[in-house]
This record gives sequence, structure tokens and C-alpha cells, in this order.
Amino acid sequence: MNKRETVIAALQHKATVPIPYHIEFTQQSLQQLIAATGQADIEDRIGTYLHYAQYWGWPTEVPDRPEHFKDEFGVVWNRSGVDKDIGVVDRFLIPDLEEGHYEFPTPDTARLRREIEQLLAARKDKFTFMGFGFCMFERAWSLMGMENTLMAMTAAPEALEEFFDRICGYFLNLVDIALEYDVDGIYFGDDWGQQRGLIMGPAHWRRFIKPRMARLYERVKAKGKYVIQHSCGDCNLVLPDLIEIGLDCYQTFQPEIYNIAEVKKAYGNKLTFWGGVSTQQVLPNMKPPALKEEIVRVVRALRKDGGLIIAPTHALPFDVPVENILAMADVFQHQENYF
Repeated sequence: MNKRETVIAALQHKATVPIPYHIEFTQQSLQQLIAATGQADIEDRIGTYLHYAQYWGWPTEVPDRPEHFKDEFGVVWNRSGVDKDIGVVDRFLIPDLEEGHYEFPTPDTARLRREIEQLLAARKDKFTFMGFGFCMFERAWSLMGMENTLMAMTAAPEALEEFFDRICGYFLNLVDIALEYDVDGIYFGDDWGQQRGLIMGPAHWRRFIKPRMARLYERVKAKGKYVIQHSCGDCNLVLPDLIEIGLDCYQTFQPEIYNIAEVKKAYGNKLTFWGGVSTQQVLPNMKPPALKEEIVRVVRALRKDGGLIIAPTHALPFDVPVENILAMADVFQHQENYF
């Protein structure tokens, strides 16, 4: 099987040899790896089974404001601090949801089409999908602030539902365009979890988030494509809900949050898990031999009947030592020596 076929087998809960893998880098971690190895093409050398691009507003540099980037929604992201890849919101555009009216932008659909066409032209034999980040809860709080979004769930629920419907409509339009092309699936990025439990709690998630994600998933499933959901943190209470509305693959699967063996036993015949190698505790702190042992432990816990894309649980942050990246890559690339 080629790489695309291997990923599809994993998504269909069929065991494969090798197991599909992926490593995503932040800008800082990749630069450090290139500097240490002297190999500008090190990312290609390590390889991946996944091939995708992601839309979350296309932030572009703000003139005369170094390290500040403005996205299509008008949100300015300040990257002058530690986070050089996303940044923090400079100023929220909706101070009061009930008092103001935010006009959603007209998306640059021509650019979206160009990016999808470029993505497909470079796919080779990889599983290829288009991603849409900051697509519901994160888009709301990027515009109106985390506290205001959470407060509105109790203080102004009707207004917030209408706002989420508008966000959903915006992304449905983009998803429909992506589904005109020969992609294998659609990826949605929206962080709902914290270290223990959901940020907004399961009741609010089911009222405000679930129905809109169901609409997005339905569009994808109607075209026979796979649905992938990224959410950092503890989403254990709503994994059955996500399965109910059509989720195929959950990312990111964090072993410091989940009992991965128990979750695999409970949902492994319905969900594929993407992740498993902790960027929070394991990759920054372990020495290479212990790291390799941990990867083997995770794979053995999750590999039964497929349903696994082994990967770091997030894009690699700058605090992961280069020797650990190379040790992880060695396990991924030479699985016959470890599993």
C-alpha cells in the first residue's frame, strides 16, 4: 500500500505495517532542526503520510508593526512574544455582542482555490486534506474575547447562538468549495478542552458547538470524505457526541490527559486517533532512549485493529531538543526495529 492507502486503512480500522505517522513543526522548531543538522530538506527526509493546508484567516504582516499580523476577519495577532506561529489577539473587535454588529468578511475564495490546487498538485502518494482552523469557538473568542464568549453562553445565549450560526455559515461556504476538489477529507481545528474537562462544559458545548459542527461534518460526509477534528485538551465527555455526528479521526490524543488504553477500548472501533506522543511532558523532557520506549508503549496500546496515526500531540514547540526529534523520527521511519 502507498501512504494514502495506509492512512485510509487506519481510518477503516484495519491494522497496517507500517503504521502511518506525521510530524508537524512550528517555525521555531524546524529552524532549530535545520540549523542542527545542516539539512534544509530535513522535514522532507523525515517524511509523513499526511499532506494538508490550513485556512484560519491568512494573517498578513501589518505595516509599521513588526511581528503583528492581521487576518481576513480583521483580528490582529501579536507574535512578538514567545508564540511566533499564532500569537495573541491584539484587540478584540466585538466588546459587546448585543450592542454591536460585526460584519463577516468576504472570503478570498480565489486564493482558497489556488491553495487547494497547489496542495493537490504536490500530493504525491499522501493522504491529502484541507483544514479549517479557528472555525467555531476559537473564531468567536478571537473576535470577542474568551471571557465575553463564555459569559454570553449564560448572559446572552440567543445572541450567541445567532453569532455561531453566522460563523458556521461562513465556514460552510469554504468547505463547499474545498469539497469540489479531489481531497480525501476535511480537517477542523477548534480547541474545546483544558487539562481536565471542557472549557465551556459539556452542556454549553452541546448547545452552542455541537449543532454547528454537525452541519459542517454533514457536508463532508455527504461527499463521502473523512472528517478530522483537532481539539487540544480533555474532550472525553463529548467523544460519543463527536462519533454521533460523524467524526472519523480525533486529533490530538494527549496521554497526559487521557488514559489512552481505556479510550482506545471504548471508542477504538469508531474513532481513529492521531497523536499519542506528548509535546507537553514527554518530548521536551525525556532523554532519547526513554522517549523511544514511551513511543513503543503508546503504539502497543493503540495499534490493535488500526485506528492510529502516530504523531506528536501538537506541532513541535521550540523547547523540544533536536536529539528527541531525531529519535522520534527514527522510531517512525524504522518501525520494524521497534514494534
